[in-house]
Amino acid sequence: MLAKLSPRHTVRRWTLAGTVGLALLGAGLPATTAEDRAQPDLTRFYRQKIAWTACDGAETPTDLQCGKVTVPLDYARPGKGTLELALARHRATGDKRGSVVLNFGGPGGSGVTELAYSVKDFMGLTDGYDVVSFDPRGVGRSSPVSCGDGLHEDSAVLQETDAALRDPQSVLRQLKKTADECAKHSGPVLPYIGTVNASRDLDVIRDALGDNKLNYLGFSYGTRLGAVYAAQFPDKVGRLALDGVDTLTEPLTQQGVAGAKGQQTALEDFLDWCVQDIACPFGQDPRGARQDVERLVRSMDEDPVPSAFSGEFTGQDLVVALAQGLYSRNLWPSLERALASLVEDGETHGVEAFATGGFAPPGSPEPRPETTPTGDGGLADEEDVPLDNLPAALMAINCADDPDRPTARQITRELGRLRAAYEEASPVFGRHRLTQVLMCYGRPKGTDFIRNEVKDVDTPRMLLVGTRGDPATPYRWTTQTAKRLGPSAVVLDNKGEGHTGYSSSTCVQRKVDDFLLYGSLPASGGSCAPESPEAPEDGE
Repeated sequence: MLAKLSPRHTVRRWTLAGTVGLALLGAGLPATTAEDRAQPDLTRFYRQKIAWTACDGAETPTDLQCGKVTVPLDYARPGKGTLELALARHRATGDKRGSVVLNFGGPGGSGVTELAYSVKDFMGLTDGYDVVSFDPRGVGRSSPVSCGDGLHEDSAVLQETDAALRDPQSVLRQLKKTADECAKHSGPVLPYIGTVNASRDLDVIRDALGDNKLNYLGFSYGTRLGAVYAAQFPDKVGRLALDGVDTLTEPLTQQGVAGAKGQQTALEDFLDWCVQDIACPFGQDPRGARQDVERLVRSMDEDPVPSAFSGEFTGQDLVVALAQGLYSRNLWPSLERALASLVEDGETHGVEAFATGGFAPPGSPEPRPETTPTGDGGLADEEDVPLDNLPAALMAINCADDPDRPTARQITRELGRLRAAYEEASPVFGRHRLTQVLMCYGRPKGTDFIRNEVKDVDTPRMLLVGTRGDPATPYRWTTQTAKRLGPSAVVLDNKGEGHTGYSSSTCVQRKVDDFLLYGSLPASGGSCAPESPEAPEDGE
């Protein structure tokens, strides 16, 4: 349950600033039995009407509409407070049969911003649906969480791996300090963040859209959200398609190693592609290129370069940029150019756009000022969404979804072994992945609902897409999750490369669209052959 963003998170996003257990209370409106009457009354949240208006922002497509819904901060105590969730939709162009809701992954990605820049990828779905996305609680404009400078300080203390092994207590103190900083900067939403509540919010959105059943397309982390929804609201499931399927059972430590291995393989594939181009900044020898990347990361950790926006850009920042750029072969030419600018000219604009998801506009001399959460539950202004919202939300949601909390003694005892395992998995990505795993220390224990209860769902058939060469969500997770969910889950075997299949395979996109629009779904799920990538042109 680590960072698994949709490959659509590209440098295009810098043009829009701000751009991502509880007891099961039942599906839809509360039932009226004597037992259920003792449960909180959620009627007012289920009888909303969305007031759609033109979206603000010069870069927003003119045909995109924005709105909001109100949800309880705490579903067990709905009188405790409320949150507003930001929505966006592209209206159906054909005969409307309802809505299809998209989640692009993360966790922590802004669905509103992502839909604004990728709506053309889903025009086929508008033949029958309004295409809708949203900012989940804690993400984007929906009460965004933040950790101030805490996440950077965590990365800094773990960069000194030898010192950390000599004094693991210093690492634990920093991790606890960061947890406290996240609580300080995030406001009242933080204890109620996570997929179990986001799934409940999704059902409120379904009702506000006027749909009796939820039609849904989730990418990467969005598949976890879809699976949780199927477990919580099986009677409300319409057509669910899950692409780049997340694990529901593996501990964060195992996920981290799997993710590091997948990213290392993707990096090596990228470099094999890059060295065919005379403009590749790492030369024309694949082995030498891999060594050059490792040296570049080490040197920037030891001696960071000036950031294009403010402060410093470290080797671990570069690792984040590489991870985002490797999610899809479609991003490789842009990643190659960004790396060439960094290596040859010391220019960080391009790689920083990948590292931040494109949140800061190029040429902006300073990041937006730090803000203090108001806690009123209203939508945040775009300019007030913290620059660290994506990583802060990612950590908050992953930790809220994971019940494992190793003690200080366990971390101290295992730190050396974990470091060795992660660096063996990837000399480039291992340290960053380990940092993500450790950062749940000092936070409250997460829910065990996902691991224990999301299984054997009684729903209409769902389509699960697994890509054989996926660097973030291994194909085995698709088959494991399908088996866990039960006979309703049908697997589409995409034999291609990259994270998720919808954006990179015309075959996958056609099969997913046919399922969502017409319910077409072979009993076996079918398969899609790989689509050959084009070799880079000289000087591209």
